[in-house]
Amino acid sequence: MEKIPHHIDAILDDLVERGYAIIPSFLPHAVSDPLYQEANQIASPHWQTAAIGRAQSHAINTMVRNDRIIWLDDNSAYGKPFLGVMEELRLAVNRSLFMGLFDYECHLAHYPKGAFYKKHLDAFKGKSNRKLTTVLYLNPEWNETDGGELVIYGKRGEVLEKVLPKRGTLVVFLSDQFVHEVLPSQRDRFSLTGWFRLNASISGIIDPPR
Repeated sequence: MEKIPHHIDAILDDLVERGYAIIPSFLPHAVSDPLYQEANQIASPHWQTAAIGRAQSHAINTMVRNDRIIWLDDNSAYGKPFLGVMEELRLAVNRSLFMGLFDYECHLAHYPKGAFYKKHLDAFKGKSNRKLTTVLYLNPEWNETDGGELVIYGKRGEVLEKVLPKRGTLVVFLSDQFVHEVLPSQRDRFSLTGWFRLNASISGIIDPPR
């Protein structure tokens, strides 16, 4: 697999400077294209309707989000190279920024035409062990008329970034600091969304479970 130390250095620099990073062409097409093809071949019954919250508050609310997901693990032949790169990133962040990232959870996300995810935070301070969010886009030949942009907001509600979900682009941001949303997509939109987590385990049980 192609090594990408220059990309990782750019992520570290941007996280220190502004709390988020946007890296076009983070993955070569040889890695992202098989993931896109795999996602397109998954039959509809295998996708789960995405939920919000956790534990007792874990619930489906299609007024907030209506994407569909499948959790990714090492059993996915095409997912292994991506997960390997994320492990490189975890180790680099811990070495340079001392964030204490413990593990990484990730799912394939499918936004059918018209799907969206309204404004939200991925973690609340002191309430979750999700520390760093990543989004890797898999969509070839995507343009502005296709919609589906990720919008990242600042502390005063101002728009910091609008990111087209183009193939190979990686977005990384601090999970508890940036409100964000996914605008309605005009065609099928695929991504890999993941979270680096702190270790909040008790008696060896990882919290929260996937």
